[in-house]
Amino acid sequence: MPSIKMPRKSTDTDMTPFVDIAFLILSFFIMATKFKPEEPVKVETPNSVSSDILKESNAMLITIDKDSKVYLNFSSVNDPNKDKLGTIIDGVATSRGIALSDAEKQNFKNAPILGVPFASLKSYLDIPNAQQGATPQPGIPVLDSLNNELIWWIAETKKAFAGEKLLYLIKGDNTSKYPTFEAVINALRRNEEFKYNLITAQEGAPEGTELFIQRLRKERE
Repeated sequence: MPSIKMPRKSTDTDMTPFVDIAFLILSFFIMATKFKPEEPVKVETPNSVSSDILKESNAMLITIDKDSKVYLNFSSVNDPNKDKLGTIIDGVATSRGIALSDAEKQNFKNAPILGVPFASLKSYLDIPNAQQGATPQPGIPVLDSLNNELIWWIAETKKAFAGEKLLYLIKGDNTSKYPTFEAVINALRRNEEFKYNLITAQEGAPEGTELFIQRLRKERE
């Protein structure tokens, strides 16, 4: 009886369609992902096991760099509260007697970060936003208790956000000096603001603690 010879099928698989799909998915994520912009001031924050995530809207960010220079950041360019920045700069210009053009006020709204004294504010805002990042900033003067300029910025920010909840965020470098941090706190107190949040780098909570258990539950949800 003749044997039946079964046809042999090739085990080779054409991977071209899979490569095309993988490339398509990768391209989608690249185009859809919003990349985090580079921070205008590099700060190495201390570590903390806190699990609180702070929102960036309705917030005034005060940054202290490694050289103990103080900077302000009110919102991102696309923040819905961007119009309030106009109220802030108008208030500062009026209270401090600084004549600013409309173009300079617009530059303030779009500035990534601000760290200059009032005496240099006009000349700094005259610089196009694209060049401000490369322009050295001496920091906002805070150490002189009689001329702590941060007090004025906080006062005008409070007026701009009147009737709304405003968060005060402090982001300090590990190597910044305590007197500068104390001066920042004093500026808040002078404006009767006694609540603020410290931004830290998150580290793992000790195993077995309540915070560790809470994080574990969130990961499983």
